[in-house]
Amino acid sequence: MTVMVFGLAARGVMTRQRLAWTAALAIAITTLLATPALAQKGLAAESARLDALIGAGKYSEALPLAQAMVASLEKDNGRDLSAALNNLGQVHAGQGRDDLAEPLYKRAIALMERSLGSDNALVAAELTNLAALYQRQGRFAEAEPLFKRALAVREKALPREHPDVGQSLNNIATLYAKQQRPADAEPLFRRALAIYQKAAGPEHPAVATVLNNIGQVERDLNRDADAEAPIKRSLAIREKVLGPEHPDVARSLNNLAGLHQHQQRFADAEPLYRRALAIRERALGPDHPDVATSTSNLAEFLQATGRTADALPLAQKTLAANRAQLRVVLPILFAARQQSLLSSEKALDDALAAIQRGTQSSAASAVNKLAVRLAAGSDRLAELVRKDQDLAAESEALDKAIIAAVSKPSAQRDVAAEQRSRVRIAAIAGARNGLQKTLAVEFPDYSSLSNPLPLTVKDIQPLLASDEAMVVYSVVDRRSYVVAITRESVDWKEIPLGADAVAQKVTAFRRGLDVGKARDASGKSGLFDLGLANELYVALLGPVEALTKDKRNLLVVPSAALTALPFHLLVTEKPQAAIPDRLEGYRSAAWLLRRQAVSVLPSVISLKSLRAFARRDQSVKPMTGFGDPVFNPAAEGPADRRAANGKVAARSIATIAYADFWRGAGVDRARLAQALPQLPDIADELNAVARDVGAAEADIHLGRDASETTLKRAALAQYGIIYFATHGLVAGDVKGLGEPSLALSIPDQPTELDDGLLTASEVAQLKLNADWVVLSACNTIAGDKPGAEALSGLARSFFYAGARALLVSHWAVDSEAATRLTTSTFELLKNEPKLGRAEALRRAMLTYLDDASSPRNAYPAMWGPFALIGEGEVR
Repeated sequence: MTVMVFGLAARGVMTRQRLAWTAALAIAITTLLATPALAQKGLAAESARLDALIGAGKYSEALPLAQAMVASLEKDNGRDLSAALNNLGQVHAGQGRDDLAEPLYKRAIALMERSLGSDNALVAAELTNLAALYQRQGRFAEAEPLFKRALAVREKALPREHPDVGQSLNNIATLYAKQQRPADAEPLFRRALAIYQKAAGPEHPAVATVLNNIGQVERDLNRDADAEAPIKRSLAIREKVLGPEHPDVARSLNNLAGLHQHQQRFADAEPLYRRALAIRERALGPDHPDVATSTSNLAEFLQATGRTADALPLAQKTLAANRAQLRVVLPILFAARQQSLLSSEKALDDALAAIQRGTQSSAASAVNKLAVRLAAGSDRLAELVRKDQDLAAESEALDKAIIAAVSKPSAQRDVAAEQRSRVRIAAIAGARNGLQKTLAVEFPDYSSLSNPLPLTVKDIQPLLASDEAMVVYSVVDRRSYVVAITRESVDWKEIPLGADAVAQKVTAFRRGLDVGKARDASGKSGLFDLGLANELYVALLGPVEALTKDKRNLLVVPSAALTALPFHLLVTEKPQAAIPDRLEGYRSAAWLLRRQAVSVLPSVISLKSLRAFARRDQSVKPMTGFGDPVFNPAAEGPADRRAANGKVAARSIATIAYADFWRGAGVDRARLAQALPQLPDIADELNAVARDVGAAEADIHLGRDASETTLKRAALAQYGIIYFATHGLVAGDVKGLGEPSLALSIPDQPTELDDGLLTASEVAQLKLNADWVVLSACNTIAGDKPGAEALSGLARSFFYAGARALLVSHWAVDSEAATRLTTSTFELLKNEPKLGRAEALRRAMLTYLDDASSPRNAYPAMWGPFALIGEGEVR
């Protein structure tokens, strides 16, 4: 689907050179010829030509003019330069170079706001172009506040029926359409259409754009009969006004072809797809993202009509350009393999390459950064690499803060703070440029180190032990795929579940994983569903069972909703009852855990990253730990170290009204401290683990000593294990807490160094060299926000800081159970040092599960919360 967003941005020295809605309606802002500054510089003619070239989509011709105009205005540093920067950004964006366009748009916004104020309507166009860029990249959460801010500014500064208001309405509606919210998008599109038709007449290109978008929404609402007319009208307007070779004509052709395909009018659809592709190739060049989109659309159509041989070269073209869409290329490659159009090896390697490029999570990115540092060693190169990575992370954080600020009304903004951030970003850019030059001169091989190529099957197999199997998942629109790899064999199977179905099943699977259910067994309907656990096993691992079932260790590379699935709780055989009559009935289920140890990898390449650079320094101290923190010093005392109800607390505060902790501009830590239950068994847990690994008493920090101050001042890189036993707070749990955190001792007087909450961003600044980090807290596998990838947040940050493996939890854990599971894991490792982390965790869980002293022990929420992320073996 192609739904078009307007970016009616600066032309020449103004935010728009002109707004020519029709010949009859001359809505002019300020022409270039009327601008004395441009007239004096002799740039008026060049600006008019640039405006025409951008309007015609001739970006290659426009580029040198736009660059020259920026250079000529660079000393002005005002609104003229802002408009010129915006134009250059448009040209780069039109050529598919968003990486070049983004900083230009941001600089243009800053200059325009400084010249005109943040509430001027002309600033809205600058905001719109940046938002449109984010939208194209799928960064919807960043685009939406910018689009809404632009609308608010325009509605305040302009008449309600002004075309710019219509533009903003169209843009927000487009965002909703791309988020699969057609019912929300439709009324906004129709209001925008009414505004444009009144202001510009029925045959203006802007009218065509909105008509095209309305047609797409009608199709998404399954109203095909109503969709055809607006799309055809859009196409007619564009061909008449813009000419038959304009890129916008290709948009209407593409959408009409998609509608005909949806209607199964295949003979009508194909020539439209081909004409759209030809127009884009001639107008935009072979490397433009829109050309890749048309190539993918045609390939998908040919595959859908049973013409794999014709679709394959088109799919391979997008693969070669690194613009492959997984939902398109995977079915084509899979069918080509089945039909012997490609060798099995070639098809699978192409598919793996596409998966690795298309499903890179933030946790996987953090592992890659760690691998670059580890490969650089411990000398000057490693120091330079870490410095560059830290500067990049700081710049990214500052940049996000500025964009969030720009999205707010002017009364809520701190302009001075924003300017300080911009100054710092500029300084960082200069420092990084210097670092890159140093790296290029002193370490010419660094570029290949920092940009690893995707792994092939032959690359992966030698990395696997004889008793290991790796399974790689790709979840796409209508179906999913699993690739199973062992040292000896490989297989690739289709899974008849698309993204929505997988997400629904994982959500239902997790619904019974509540510690409270094990405590009272209330309501069978809420208990864990063994039938669904078996159904998911059959779907996800059943197709490759022949390769994987006899391997002792299973390495899982999940994607999409599968990152939130605890694979070790899948059930390999159909149960007698989906929900047993008694909790003890869960003990006899055929848990996957009984057969295999499971570890999770953030990406395929992380297998190489984590295994190629294992710790070589054997003189490291075994462990440091932080636990039993003091949350409420006023109530501290032996009598208060146990939960009020006499039961062992859960390591979460899921029953607390989090809004109660909100005060002013941040978290009310005093009230939060009072609400966090103490965890009385944590000290025993830490001390027991410390004994098992031979840690010194001075390296275990309990009570008030379990603080951020102690942590940040410690030489953490000397420890093989970093252990946290406390509450974990997921982002969004506490209003005002913007990222996941670990609760440490809360000081009487919070400072910037120590406010009691170790956030994910603070974790990323730590310098670790740890074989593994244990997060014996609640829900530490969770993402940054609801719906986010599960392997992000704290996991990402600890990998970046220098961890090779993480022990994390999928849900709020019972504190007593957590203590038993972790101490048992380390005791097993003490007795069998070569056992491997994943296997030790598996045996600890089985011991708990098979303990018949309490019915609760059989319930999976009690024994199964932990997952091993990263390297599960001893290396």
